[in-house]
Amino acid sequence: MNFEQWGELPGLGFRFARRALLVGTSALLAACASSGEHVTGVMQITLKPGETGTCQSSPCQVSLVMPPGTGTYEVTGNEVKIGDFPAGQTVSLGSLFGSNAIKIVGAGVPPAYVYIPRDL
Repeated sequence: MNFEQWGELPGLGFRFARRALLVGTSALLAACASSGEHVTGVMQITLKPGETGTCQSSPCQVSLVMPPGTGTYEVTGNEVKIGDFPAGQTVSLGSLFGSNAIKIVGAGVPPAYVYIPRDL
């Protein structure tokens, strides 16, 4: 059975099958990506360094708990600068439309990962 035939199964629509595949793939990737906690959210999610999360909607409002310290840290998503944020605070990274590896440059902490489905 190929991917297109899933929509022809009795009682199973193509969108449902696709959604199940996306959620399953996200869970598998999340388990492999990080050894930290796994968190989930719908429409919004808050991550700490080292955590992996799945947001069940796109766009998703993503917040990040910054590590302690003084001054600011640069935060990147998929190697693109999101902004500079104050140490020791929970900050909003904005609405993200796709999965991101979120890094806090120079903080010496592991990246956080968020998986956001492209289409639901």
